[in-house]
Amino acid sequence: MSATDQISIRVEPTKESRLSQVDFNNLKFGQIMSDHMLVAEYNDGEWTDISIQPYGDIAVSPSMSALHYGQAIFEGIKGYKFENGTVSIFRPDKNWERFNKSASRLQMPEVPEDIFLGGLKKLLDIDRNWIPSKEGTALYIRPFMFATEAALGVHPSISYKFIIITCPVGAYYSKPISLKVETHYTRAAEGGVGFSKNAGNYALSLYPTQLANDEGYDQIMWTDSAGHKYIEEAGTANLIFRIGDTIITPHGDTILHGVTRRTIMELAEKWGYKTEQRKVSVEELIEGIKNGTVTEAFAAGTAATITHIDRIGFHGQDYTLPPVEGREFSLKVLDYLNQLRYGKIEDPFGWNFIV
Repeated sequence: MSATDQISIRVEPTKESRLSQVDFNNLKFGQIMSDHMLVAEYNDGEWTDISIQPYGDIAVSPSMSALHYGQAIFEGIKGYKFENGTVSIFRPDKNWERFNKSASRLQMPEVPEDIFLGGLKKLLDIDRNWIPSKEGTALYIRPFMFATEAALGVHPSISYKFIIITCPVGAYYSKPISLKVETHYTRAAEGGVGFSKNAGNYALSLYPTQLANDEGYDQIMWTDSAGHKYIEEAGTANLIFRIGDTIITPHGDTILHGVTRRTIMELAEKWGYKTEQRKVSVEELIEGIKNGTVTEAFAAGTAATITHIDRIGFHGQDYTLPPVEGREFSLKVLDYLNQLRYGKIEDPFGWNFIV
């Protein structure tokens, strides 16, 4: 028996399921929550009171530490249903590892494997009927943790709450997106928390993203804080480019090291493509678009999956990428991942975590 099967979890089933109210043919991302959630409490140096209970509101103190000092982290994972009814979660072990790196950086306790993966496995087994099976849909899984100490004062909290909620979703982006290169506002700096998936990173992105939206762009292309010369990531996903015959992604501690990004780069290497994880300058990208060496550009993430980029704005000028239908690599990897995650082909890597 694995560690994920040994945990004792108290289960309080919902008295009335909301499943019949869901239109699975019209799923809006993140709008409809499944029946249950996993909850675990951290007090006196240990995790206790692990339960699965009906999804619902939670009571918090007005002086709760997370509200004042920002100790809050989360992850994004997806669960899939195969044609034969098997339920699978895609590479949740890598999300668990990244979650704990975020926790360490924000002085929060790590969540043990049996609680994170074992609790997730139990939760999806209970709510398996919430997992859509239509291609392009999935169960979005949101593990998160926040500080709960009811006291003011700048110090790490002595108590925390870990929760997993889920919701059936369709595509996050339904079409190729446009990005505006950000040359003033900053998402992360060297030595900061850019690599962690914490709430603050997203809060500070809202205003500059709205400015980009007002100019007709879907998202921001973040650049480095020192000189805004090097590309980092998009507002909701990592970025990957094909420049010449090489698959390239920006790299460093100011960006989130995404599981989807990692998966794509691993597949590229396996398939014999040249790959590089390095700094990519805005100048290199724009010149590559102009001279035709940049043939593919896309956003990659759990929510976004693979979302093609069709237009990039820089200093008031738009640069158009080649047509999507000619993008050999990104179309190939998207098709492969879809088949793998829905159980239509063999999983040679062990990436599908079967519930």
